[in-house]
Amino acid sequence: MSIWDKYQIESKVLNILNIQSHNPDHHFGRPFLTPYQIAIEFKRIYPSEFAAIGKPIGGKNTGQHDSLSQYIARELSCRIQTKKIQNIEGRFLHHLYLHSLQWNNDEQPIEASSMQNYDLSMYRRTD
Repeated sequence: MSIWDKYQIESKVLNILNIQSHNPDHHFGRPFLTPYQIAIEFKRIYPSEFAAIGKPIGGKNTGQHDSLSQYIARELSCRIQTKKIQNIEGRFLHHLYLHSLQWNNDEQPIEASSMQNYDLSMYRRTD
């Protein structure tokens, strides 16, 4: 059984993406979250599942190339493309002039890796 199925990651990610804009009536709709934000929130809300999966959040200088943020991004992308997931959409944040992005993980900063080379994926619920 895959990690995705064993830990019911899809339903957990849907829960995490169930956020509203600071202005619920704004025509942009729901905000997007990056895989880093999803992974950090996954760790906060589902600590036992996070520990059992055994992957770090990810980011620059983690020393590991198989992170939870990469796993979530890859699985979401594949499942959106094959239409296994139809209520989440993905987009890219272009890296043009972007030097770095950082998130706070239990007071430990996480910096996105390879910001100069790649666009950063982001996801939101469409329902």
